[in-house]
Order: sequence, then structure tokens, then C-alpha cells
Amino acid sequence: MDDKSAVMKEINPPNPPPPLSDAAKAEIAALAARQRKANGMLMTAINYVGGQVEDGLKMLPAGVRGQMDDLARTALRHSFDIASQSRKGRGQTIGSDRIHKILGTISGAFGGVGGLPTALAELPVATTVIFRAVHHVAVTYGEDPDAEETKVECLAVFGAGGPGSGDDGIDTAFIGARLSISGAAVNGLISKVAPKFATVLSQKLATQAVPILGAAAGAGTNYAFVDYYVSMAHVHFGLRRLARIYGEQAVTDHFHAVLAAGKLPQT
Repeated sequence: MDDKSAVMKEINPPNPPPPLSDAAKAEIAALAARQRKANGMLMTAINYVGGQVEDGLKMLPAGVRGQMDDLARTALRHSFDIASQSRKGRGQTIGSDRIHKILGTISGAFGGVGGLPTALAELPVATTVIFRAVHHVAVTYGEDPDAEETKVECLAVFGAGGPGSGDDGIDTAFIGARLSISGAAVNGLISKVAPKFATVLSQKLATQAVPILGAAAGAGTNYAFVDYYVSMAHVHFGLRRLARIYGEQAVTDHFHAVLAAGKLPQT
């Protein structure tokens, strides 16, 4: 920017964003309610399908438990690289929350047929289905389907953890952030997100560890996790869309205020 442009910008600063409208406040409240509902109901589903998660994790070999961060990191990297490509060609016809839940359910069933070995082999497939579902939600909120930044924002959704992980949900620090898309930055974000996602994958594997019986558990678990991350994606990208209109500070402040007050609309 030259000196003249800098002076003109100082004289004519960008217009401040408008105050939140009643409709925007209602939408933010609905997003907060969606986050709260996702965290509550899905943990009940996971416990119903796979028993108590903590007990189930003891079924996993120590070596597998120790490698979960690496497994999560590898699965996320794989999904980041191919998820948007899968939307091209015939993949364009697969574009709804419902279809992604069905795909996740089928994948989980096959993954649980042979117990732990097939469950481990199915992890990259399940992760890609979830990532693709999140990417689809991003596009419906106006994000560029072909932009690397969109895939980076999808990674941020995985930072919400998962049902039963003790997370509060979406990290709103990412909502208005200008995330770098260099290779090093992407790997750094994957490393930040991977430990939380590893907890999710551990829960998933625990429900699939018993051959044959694991097929039903894997189907139900995959459905629950796809549903959870789809809900978190709606929250993340819904807030981002509003932030582009009303400014990040006003949107995230009101979102946190609604959560803190517990005044959520019935859903």
C-alpha cells in the first residue's frame, strides 16, 4: 500500500459492521442450542451402543492406545488431501447430511465385522466420510468448495473433540481467524486437532473390538459421530457466515452469552 492509499484509508476507514439484528440473535441462539443438543444426546447414544466408553477402552491393546494420536493425525491428513476431490464427478451427487450419515453407518458396519483389525483398517474411510460431511456443510454456508482455506476450516471443526470428550464444543477462536494454508501451518493444525480426535477414534474402536457384534456397534457409533461433527460444522460455519456480516466480536460474544445464560430455544 502506498502513502496516498494509507492516508485515504485513515480518512475513510471501513464502515463498521451493523449491530446484531433480532434475526441474527435468534440464529445464534439456535446454533448454541444445536451445539448443546449434540453434546448431550449423542453421548447417550454412544453409551447405549458400546457400553461405558471408559470400560470399552480397556479392551484395546496398549500398543493401539499408544498410537492413537499418530493414527488420528494420519487419518486427518489423508482426509484433508482427498475429501474435496471426492466431490468431483459422480461425487457431486453425494451432497446431504443424511447421505453422509448413511455412508458412515455402512462404513462402520463393515469395519466392525472382523473386530479390531477391520476397525483399524476402516478408520481412514470413516474419517474421510466425516471430513467430507463437514466440507459439504461448509459449502452450504457460502465457503468456497475449491479453496484450501475451506479445508483448513474443516480441520478446525475436528477441534471440537467429540461426544463424551469433555469439550464444550466449537472453539470460537477459529471463527474469524485468518488461518494460514502453508504446508507447515496445516500440519501444525492437524497436530493440534489430532489428540482430541484420537479420543473420538479410541471410543469408536472400543465399540468395534468384538467381531460380528462390533458391526452393529460400529454402524451406530459411526452414525453418531457423523451426526455430531455435522452439527458442529453447522455451528462453526453458521457463526462464520454471521461474522462476515456483523463482525466476529459481536457474533462470538453473543454466542458465549447465550451458552452461559442457558437460554436456548427448544429444538
